[in-house]
Amino acid sequence: VQLQASGGGSVQAGGSLTLSCAASGIIFNINSMGWYRQAPGKQRELVASISSGGNIKYGDSVKGRFTFSRDNAKNMVYLYMNSLKPEDTAVYYCHVQGPLATFYSNYWGQGTLVTVSS
Repeated sequence: VQLQASGGGSVQAGGSLTLSCAASGIIFNINSMGWYRQAPGKQRELVASISSGGNIKYGDSVKGRFTFSRDNAKNMVYLYMNSLKPEDTAVYYCHVQGPLATFYSNYWGQGTLVTVSS
């Protein structure tokens, strides 16, 4: 699985950004797909993901502000980020957990930096 993320940048608090991630390779029957982020000095954390059953899960800190969507026809996922806060500053990673055949391997994109200034 190859993941190509884009859309990061700098924005002022209260602003919006949209991240996109294009997936290619063995993308059938994946277990989950979504976004994680890692701020300086902090652990990587879940932002939003969708399971194979179509259930979307959000991290507590982004609920109500971020919206995740998936376009199966284009093998793309998107993260619409609104009401951004300085604490949203992080490198955002697109993530896929592969199917059982890959032993549920984790695949990561290269990361895209989001900077929110106050």
